This record gives sequence, structure tokens and C-alpha cells, in this order.
Amino acid sequence: MNTEAITAEIVADIAGRTEDAARAVVTVAGLHKQYVTDAGVQPVLRDVNLRITEGEFVAIMGPSGSGKSTFMNILGCLDTPTSGRYLLDGNDTSRLDSDELARLRNRFIGFVFQGYNLLARTSLQGNVSLPLLYAGVRKSEREARARDMLAKVGLERYPRYMPNQISGGQQQRVAIARALVNHPKLILADEPTGNLDTATSHEIMRLFEQLNAQDGITIVLVTHEPDIARCAARVVNFIDGRIAYDGATRNFFHEEAEKKFRDS
Repeated sequence: MNTEAITAEIVADIAGRTEDAARAVVTVAGLHKQYVTDAGVQPVLRDVNLRITEGEFVAIMGPSGSGKSTFMNILGCLDTPTSGRYLLDGNDTSRLDSDELARLRNRFIGFVFQGYNLLARTSLQGNVSLPLLYAGVRKSEREARARDMLAKVGLERYPRYMPNQISGGQQQRVAIARALVNHPKLILADEPTGNLDTATSHEIMRLFEQLNAQDGITIVLVTHEPDIARCAARVVNFIDGRIAYDGATRNFFHEEAEKKFRDS
């Protein structure tokens, strides 16, 4: 059996396409990623297999250089694997060109970054409505949906404010509202609390928990902070480009505590 056939078999197995199975938002099978540098080939991801279903809240963890950021870029259709397959809501991304990937990304994914990435000279409402502008939505609908999303994150009083007129925590709420405005099935959050103090970080995580529990939005979050990861129900831990742990959050931290105790 050739490599492509084996990968297809893995995809079918991971996707678990039975009538009673939860729908997979993310299916990754036999995924590898490597970069060619002057020093030679540098493998970053090695044989990654993963399935994330609708409504899950997953924390991606791992030390620096473990491959978690590269993996998130692939999930966000911002990068492509060297080999293997990635299905986003059943769409095989390996079969799509760059324009098709961009349309898929804009339709299915909302992004939240550590640095907020707000346009400094644009109002909060304007920032939130940007994905709708790219999608060709008419102005009146853009404005109405942006106001609705600002209200959802508790900023309904500030549509005309500029980013420099609000706090860092509020700016991250604007970024979350922007991620939600296209009604995505999947939110990818890369260290979303990295620039925030502890109290504000907990406020942002409560908002993510609410979006997951009440709206059923699938959330995949990269973090190196245990207290942030504990908000998720599932942890996927990367070590040297491979998944070293994939399971319940409570079990992961129990195993980590036992490991530290043994090593002490």
C-alpha cells in the first residue's frame, strides 16, 4: 500500500464517519512539516494525527520549538504541510489553491492573536467589521453585525472609540469580537492572554468559556500557561514535533505533577 493510500486510510479512521459520531471540524492525518535551510532539512512536525469535533475546547501546549505554532498556522490555512492531509470541516485543504484557502479561512475560522492586531486609526466598530468587508458584505449589514459582536463582548458603549482609548483587555475583547463577526465554526487563539495581567487574563478566558459552552464554538488555543490551559477540556501537548499527550486536561496536569514529584 502506498503512502497516499495509507494516509487516506488514516483520515477515514480518524474522521470516524459514522452516523452517531460527532462532526469533525479538524481532521489531521499523517501530517509532516519540514523546512529546508542552509543547515539542511529541519523537521518541525512529525506524523501528527488528530481529530477535533464540534464544540470542543482544546489547549495546545509544548515548549518553545516543539512545533505548536507551526501546527496552528497549518490549522489556520496560513501554512501548508510538507506531507499528510488536513481536512477543515470536511474540506481537504491539500486540494485547494491559495485563493480557495483564503475563502475557506474567512468562512470557517476566526483568529485571536497575542498582539490584538487592531488598526490604530480605525474605530472599534470598523476593526470588528473588517472580515465582513473582505467577504463583500454590504456596509449597513457590516455595521449592524459589528455592533452586535461588540455587545456580545461587553463593549456596546464604545463603537466609535479608537483602540488607543481603551485598555489592553478591552482591545483583546475587540479582537475576539472581530473573530466572531463571520460566525466561524472554529476560533484559533494564539497566546491570547500573553500581553495581559492575571486578572484580565481570567476575564478573557471566562469569555472564551462562555463562547464555547453557550454558543458551541470550537476553540483551539495555544498557551504555555497551565492556569490558562486548565480552562480547556482537552490538552494536546507537543514535544519535538510529535504529539506526546492528547487527552483530558485534568489527567495531563496530574501526570505532570507526578513527573515533577519523581524528578524532585
